Amino acid sequence: MNSSTFAEPFTPRGVAAFARGKFNRLTIAQALFALLGAASVAWFLNDSCFPTIETGIQNLPGYGDIRGGKLDWVGKSPTSLAQGRIFSVNLDLNHSGAIQSTADFQIEFGKNSVRVFSLLGYTDFIYPPGEIISFNRPELEPLWNAWDEIILFGAALATAVLLPFSWWILATLYCLPAWLFVFYSNRDLNLRQCWKLSAASLFPGALLMAAGIFAYDFGLLTLVEFAFVFAAHLVLGWIYLITSLIFIPRHSKATPKGNPFEVRN
Repeated sequence: MNSSTFAEPFTPRGVAAFARGKFNRLTIAQALFALLGAASVAWFLNDSCFPTIETGIQNLPGYGDIRGGKLDWVGKSPTSLAQGRIFSVNLDLNHSGAIQSTADFQIEFGKNSVRVFSLLGYTDFIYPPGEIISFNRPELEPLWNAWDEIILFGAALATAVLLPFSWWILATLYCLPAWLFVFYSNRDLNLRQCWKLSAASLFPGALLMAAGIFAYDFGLLTLVEFAFVFAAHLVLGWIYLITSLIFIPRHSKATPKGNPFEVRN
């Protein structure tokens, strides 16, 4: 195995190599990057989100539920149930704004709705009027303990499945501009090969996004910086697509043989 194998798909030349490579090699690479993305999502949920949820459940009173579209709460209001760096869980029956959380996301339970705060503002979700939802520690704690690992596995599985699906869609959208470039620049590549190259050009962005998730989880990035990483991972795909096309050789029929200025009889 030569050194160029390890360069794929982290260099434009390595991305270009996928165009003429076997389709199963592309599929294996997609599977590996999808597993990396699934691992980053699972790590983030388990390390930054689930502990806050567990603390919030443990701080609930022994009695309480949501019945008829209203929260039946007998404890203090407003009160903080759990505070994390990523998000917090609070209770304020009147949504008075008395709790000022420094978390990036805030979930606030009120009398008639749950309010979700983020960088862009907040959104209210009305409680379902015909449902009875438990809102107490004795009922929610064993329920959460029974489902937390299933939820974590489901999130990782969904990520591993949806990532390749989204890459296939993007590769389909990207391959036509790539094929037009190949056609007008006389590069030796057909439409199917352009699709494979377009799919491979997404790998560096996927790696950047996984690294961004880990960095955000470890507190190395703020939410705003993480948003820039998200935008950058999309742009990186286009950069690799364009630069990798340069390493595709020109069609042999487009290359003149001999001296084109030679006068022939």
